[in-house]
Amino acid sequence: MKYKAPLQDMLFVINELADLESVAKLPGFEEATNEMAREVLTQNARFVEDVIAPLNRIGDTNYSTLKDGVVTTTPGFKEAFKQYGAAGWQGVQHDTEFGGQGLPKLIATPCIEMLNAACLSFALCPLLTDGAIEALMTAGSDEQKQTYLANFVSGKWTGTMNLTEAQAGSDLALVRSRAVPEGDGTYRVFGEKIYITYGEHDMAENIVHLVLARVPDAPEGVKGISLFTVPKVLVNKDGSLGEHNDVYCASIEHKLGIKASPTAVLVFGDGTFEVGGKAGAIGQLVGEENRGLEYMFVMMNAARFQVGMQGVGIADRAYQQAANYARDRVQSRDLAGSKGPVTIIHHPDVRRMLMLMRSQVEASRALAYVTAAAYDVVHKSTDAEAKKQNQAFYEFLVPIVKGWSTELSVEVASLGVQVHGGMGVIEETGAAQHYRDARILPIYEGTTAIQANDLIGRKTVRDGGATAKTIVAHVRRTAAKLAGSGSKGHAADLAAIAVRLQAGAKAMEDVVDYIVKDAKSDVKGVFAGSVPYLKLCGIVLGGWQMARAAEIAATHLDGGSGNDFYAAKIATARFFADHLLGQAGGMRDAIVEGSGAVMALTAEQF
Repeated sequence: MKYKAPLQDMLFVINELADLESVAKLPGFEEATNEMAREVLTQNARFVEDVIAPLNRIGDTNYSTLKDGVVTTTPGFKEAFKQYGAAGWQGVQHDTEFGGQGLPKLIATPCIEMLNAACLSFALCPLLTDGAIEALMTAGSDEQKQTYLANFVSGKWTGTMNLTEAQAGSDLALVRSRAVPEGDGTYRVFGEKIYITYGEHDMAENIVHLVLARVPDAPEGVKGISLFTVPKVLVNKDGSLGEHNDVYCASIEHKLGIKASPTAVLVFGDGTFEVGGKAGAIGQLVGEENRGLEYMFVMMNAARFQVGMQGVGIADRAYQQAANYARDRVQSRDLAGSKGPVTIIHHPDVRRMLMLMRSQVEASRALAYVTAAAYDVVHKSTDAEAKKQNQAFYEFLVPIVKGWSTELSVEVASLGVQVHGGMGVIEETGAAQHYRDARILPIYEGTTAIQANDLIGRKTVRDGGATAKTIVAHVRRTAAKLAGSGSKGHAADLAAIAVRLQAGAKAMEDVVDYIVKDAKSDVKGVFAGSVPYLKLCGIVLGGWQMARAAEIAATHLDGGSGNDFYAAKIATARFFADHLLGQAGGMRDAIVEGSGAVMALTAEQF
């Protein structure tokens, strides 16, 4: 099925919910008008639909291979990546000083969604490079910025993130890679890193690895980790490429999905490519020694938001395919009576599944775009209070955007298979690929549990629930506005949404109170409900954005804008309220009252 970017909904969310007009008033974003956003998104949609999307199926069947240390990517990937860089898509949100377009994250975010919906395996390479750019912009020296950033932005070079080791997994305190100072400002890096996305490929001239390692006499644990740039090919003083560094790809993983994306095991410093007559990969320290994890989290947080957008993108792709199939597939008679068989989109349960897919895609998209707008305020506003409020909002939302959006992407892709029936498990239809590709997303860049633990520990307990309750107050104000709406023809729908939204706000606030009260006295009990808490926040805050959308849509319709889009938006918001927000009370009970059952069995009883 050909991917079609949902531009109308994207532009509605950008303008009506995320308030692009206000973002365009921030210093440096004056040109980010509605007209510019429309043009950028339209051009991006044309590019990904015509160039990237056709690679998705090819990448699933003719994927990356490794031979003699060289990775050959899927046919067409290399050429498409050159076009991607040449067209400036890597630099949409990056600094103009280094060749970027300098546009708001709010405009870049739908471009990220479209790229991931078109071909998730391809999109992973630009994602990691974006993170490397963010990390070097934050902590890199002037020399490092000048050496790497323009080459990243142009797509000439790509970046990777090297955290995990076989013995460490997600516990980075156990990282054992080491970096030995040479005395000339460089270090010799030794170690092995696993799960390195695009750690080796043939799409760019050079690959620059950002590597976590320990210097001699570093403290144990996470406080003793430093960050280094380790290019695959060394860079000469004049910016030209020199000899091969002492790093190579030992293997690539055979995976459930995203098969075209090479996931590498990288070996640093074993002497395979000696530099200066001895072993050790040449690296440069980023920032200060022993602050590497702090810097890497800049890259990781950027990646976490983008992985959330991967969830939105692939969920939308699965929904589009399921809806098209349902419109075409003829089977069984209409329950209300018909002379012959009808297309399955007429059957109630197929409608239910499609609405579950559609409503969750729209809610997660809206929540993510609003989060992106908060990021723009943080980075560009001159109002200290606005920066502070938006920083708290953004930080609270990132684990939800990542965790909730990726979890629902698996559910939506699974529903897509179900809509196809038996044809859903036949690979040629493509529905199964979306399901397989989506499954990694709740694991990437920190599992859902890691996101949820962060949401509880750093984002809820640390400030005594203040940020969470401020957000709940906003939700309640929206519900009150809907409840008192004087909409001509849609008051009943808005009032029904308001009831569900108020109940969701109450459920979320109850859980916040429970977490703050019991986090110290019953830490395992509280964290037993961490993932349900994250999902509850996603549903309530996604429902909040859908409620806002419904109120805005009703205003347009009442004003004479007879647009099917607005009517569909209200209907979709009502479905989300009835079928998803309605779950909030039960989720609240499971979290607050059900922790004992989670921990009831001994380890031996499992």
